[in-house]
Amino acid sequence: MKLLNHKPFPFSIPIILLILHFNPLVAQESVVDKAIEVSGMEKMKNAEASFTFRKHTYSYRRQNGQFTYTRIGKNKDSSMVRDVYTNKGFTRYIDDTVASITDERKNAYTNSVNSVMYFAFLPLWLKDPAVVLENKGTTFIKGIEYHKIRVIFKKEGGGVDYEDVFLYWFDVEDYSMDYLAYKYFTGKGGMRFREAYNQRTVNGVTIQDYRNLQPKIEGGIDFDEIEKAFENDQLEELSLIILKNVKIKKIPKT
Repeated sequence: MKLLNHKPFPFSIPIILLILHFNPLVAQESVVDKAIEVSGMEKMKNAEASFTFRKHTYSYRRQNGQFTYTRIGKNKDSSMVRDVYTNKGFTRYIDDTVASITDERKNAYTNSVNSVMYFAFLPLWLKDPAVVLENKGTTFIKGIEYHKIRVIFKKEGGGVDYEDVFLYWFDVEDYSMDYLAYKYFTGKGGMRFREAYNQRTVNGVTIQDYRNLQPKIEGGIDFDEIEKAFENDQLEELSLIILKNVKIKKIPKT
């Protein structure tokens, strides 16, 4: 993913609200800019990070637009598997030997590694050039008011899943990203809703875990209003997204 240069948002909260009322196009950019600023995710444009997710160890390095994402785990036969995804492509190593894999498997592994990094460091990627933002106004979840931002992707630069649709909810007071949802079309398709918890700061960057929920019954839920289904207990927990042993180190921009 290529990232846009981010400039600190210069306006006060009252002016933000005024812009929201009169100019939705400016508003959605302003909300995302502010969310990135308060989360500290701007630092991840030039940083190293590592964490454990489920049975794998991940490492992240990004500097001047060049990135290296690595995932390390073990096969059932205890051989070490190292997946490396960079600007140049994807390579799988088994016990330090380059593995021969099909293009289909290569694409699947690439998407898997990239997906983990994408969700780990949101909302940084919402300024990607392929992202199209739409301001959906404000809504309430559990009595708290949120800016609701809808995201679609341009075909060019949007990846193989460019048709996916995302929703993000940012607290109108502190711009924390407390909820997100997405509708996907791979396989049988479906939708997911994530509720953030265990928010903490690692070297100035906000990291959080998520409850991952899905509709209890397929069909009958309007994705664009999925927060109402959440409030009405129409979603059930599918899994927990927990990042452990998170370490982040800022590196200089050269």
